[in-house]
Amino acid sequence: MADYVPGRYDCLITDVSMPGHSGLDLLQRLRDIGSSMPVIIVTADTRPATRSHAMRGGAYAYLTKPIESEALLRHLQSALRRE
Repeated sequence: MADYVPGRYDCLITDVSMPGHSGLDLLQRLRDIGSSMPVIIVTADTRPATRSHAMRGGAYAYLTKPIESEALLRHLQSALRRE
């Protein structure tokens, strides 16, 4: 978040589990400051509650590991077209 400047980035790809803050916390902080930047969550967490929380929070996609690079690329291209 320290490097976030509106308009600088077109999309964020983040994991749920990160040191310090979770990707879900990051998503919430972005939405709280009014960012509509697409956020793609990549995670090993397959719990339906976590997925639901991410999607309700405004995630563009929730992808579980292992992820094929083509699938990630398709979601990224779709998110960028949306912008």
